[in-house]
Amino acid sequence: MRFAVILALLAAVFFSPNQSTAVQSNVISAANQSNEYVRLVGLADDSEIIASIQVRKAIKVPIERALGLANGYVRLYVEADVLNLISGEGGLPGSIRYLVDLPLTAKGKAPKIKKQRFIIFANRNAQRANEVQLNGIDAQLTWSPSRENGIRSIARELLAVDSPPALTGIREVFHVPGNLEGEGETQIFLNTENNAPISISVIRRPGIKPSWAISLTEIVDAAATRPARDTLLWYRLACGLPKSLPREALYSANSSADNIARQDYALVMRELGPCR
Repeated sequence: MRFAVILALLAAVFFSPNQSTAVQSNVISAANQSNEYVRLVGLADDSEIIASIQVRKAIKVPIERALGLANGYVRLYVEADVLNLISGEGGLPGSIRYLVDLPLTAKGKAPKIKKQRFIIFANRNAQRANEVQLNGIDAQLTWSPSRENGIRSIARELLAVDSPPALTGIREVFHVPGNLEGEGETQIFLNTENNAPISISVIRRPGIKPSWAISLTEIVDAAATRPARDTLLWYRLACGLPKSLPREALYSANSSADNIARQDYALVMRELGPCR
């Protein structure tokens, strides 16, 4: 009876051919690495708690109590021991419980997760310190030393004093032509969650491919560079910028300069790459 009450409460909260193959394999591997980075940052950024846990008990929730359960999934009530708190103000009890939706096995059964280790991304239950709510359908990930190290690195970067803020839009964009044909500079000023300054500058010189860099200060930094892929700054840009410039953000002197600004913005988006 007590277990049924707990379930009800939790439910409520809730080149040569070989060379060519090698190159393709490297490209796929790099893409998968970026996809994993984007997924982990997205989960970490939206979660109050990140913890490494070991499942002590996993019980199937009756289908009639598993509201909103997707087809092909099963809902499990989990009791777990907290092995490491990766991120989370105020800590966690040594034992926690939560609900998780997992895909059924090929035989249509609930997967066996007892004694297995996972990393969870969750939010607190304000009324019960030992209950948490997973932050999405993919917020329980299989544990590995490398994955935990990667997530710890992401958590540190998110909590750093100089952490790049989330973007909320594009404030203004303008292109200023230079003295020579084909010369000019496009400035893109961004709005951020905490009003910290971020701007992108694209430099055009005759006969040379345009180059761009990002600055995190009020004054455009002459030594600014492009963000490395799979870093938090790259994530903020690749995943936070719109695909194209909003018309209301364009402030160039004429439509010709606005068109160049659009081209420069498209270049930046191409070179950032997709946020998957």
